[in-house]
Amino acid sequence: MNHQLFSNVSKKALVVLLGAAALVSCSPKHSTLPPEQFAQRADPNKGLKDYFKGYFPIGVAVGMNSLHSADTNIIIKEFNSVTPENDMKMGPIHPSENVYNWKNADEIVEFATAHHIRIRGHNLCWHNQEAPWMFKGPDGQPASKELLLQRLKDHIYTVAGRYKGKIYAWDVVNEAVDDSNDTTLIYRKSNWYNTFGGPEFIAAAFRFAHEADPNAKLYYNDYNSEHPVKREKIFKLLKYLKANNVPIDGVGFQAHWKLNDPSPEELRKALDEVISLGLKVQFTELDITIRTPQPRPAPGEARPAPAPDAGYTPEVETKQMAQFKMAFDIFREYRKSITGVTFWNVSDQYSWLDRRGGGLAGGAAASATTPMQTLKAYPLLFDVNRQRKKAYWSVVDF
Repeated sequence: MNHQLFSNVSKKALVVLLGAAALVSCSPKHSTLPPEQFAQRADPNKGLKDYFKGYFPIGVAVGMNSLHSADTNIIIKEFNSVTPENDMKMGPIHPSENVYNWKNADEIVEFATAHHIRIRGHNLCWHNQEAPWMFKGPDGQPASKELLLQRLKDHIYTVAGRYKGKIYAWDVVNEAVDDSNDTTLIYRKSNWYNTFGGPEFIAAAFRFAHEADPNAKLYYNDYNSEHPVKREKIFKLLKYLKANNVPIDGVGFQAHWKLNDPSPEELRKALDEVISLGLKVQFTELDITIRTPQPRPAPGEARPAPAPDAGYTPEVETKQMAQFKMAFDIFREYRKSITGVTFWNVSDQYSWLDRRGGGLAGGAAASATTPMQTLKAYPLLFDVNRQRKKAYWSVVDF
């Protein structure tokens, strides 16, 4: 036997074995600890933003109450991105032709800047919370396409221009896609669409936003983005924008989800389609309500009386924890294409869904005639006492 050859081979084998062992020891491991035990061992100084450092920013929607309440410390500790929930929408910020309400929006920007928190702008063009005066001409008649285009340009130049260099990303156009299961209807028949006679306003809004702030990342934002029919409609819009060289950087999936919706397969399919166009993704308004729709009664049958509200039971807690974990497992899997995850509100103490039947009365785009019913949704990672829920620990335990 050639002892020198054996020695060399043995050394090489040892190096390989040691390298493999080191690789295994450095690889991330999924904890098998129950959430309560993981919480006890967790670093008390770490927030969501720290757990996901190197993955994507973790954001939250805020308003004036958030900046002047017990939420404030949570925002500073847990998040490194904020989105104004309402204060930059067209109606609130630009209520009449020559009037802008800057106070709240400015305060949010100043708060975020002071605490080194990034800011997402929301939003520049939407059919809801729009400014009604924009659609009226000087003679009281409906505004012409040309007049509305100029007003849209002036609005975007003014708002995006004011926060140029301070807002890193904008939801430029919000919810412009039809939400029905009719596959022949691609676009929502909004005042914008009807005045322009088509989707031209969408492309125009993106171009105006890019001209106002060339460095801001520009997103199209919508809900039910994972549902097959809506997903394909959004995909057609995105292909139209790309084919016309519209400056769009990505898509916002609002992610107003339920305990069993979307499925992992639906979520991955929606992500894959957007990414195939060279676009990035942000999850912009994440919440997971515990409320599930009741089956529709058969024709001629009366709707059964609602059961007593059981609240946030251990059963729904477990299901919600699993749905959040599924979502964030996929988010991390697609981390090269996901550039942010934002929760819509801070804690279960207040959620916009509470006044909409816990999320069952429709989203912000629901008709003004939709009956509003107060029902807690419990859709976030912090409970009604602003404490971390088990779902929180399921999200950060990776």
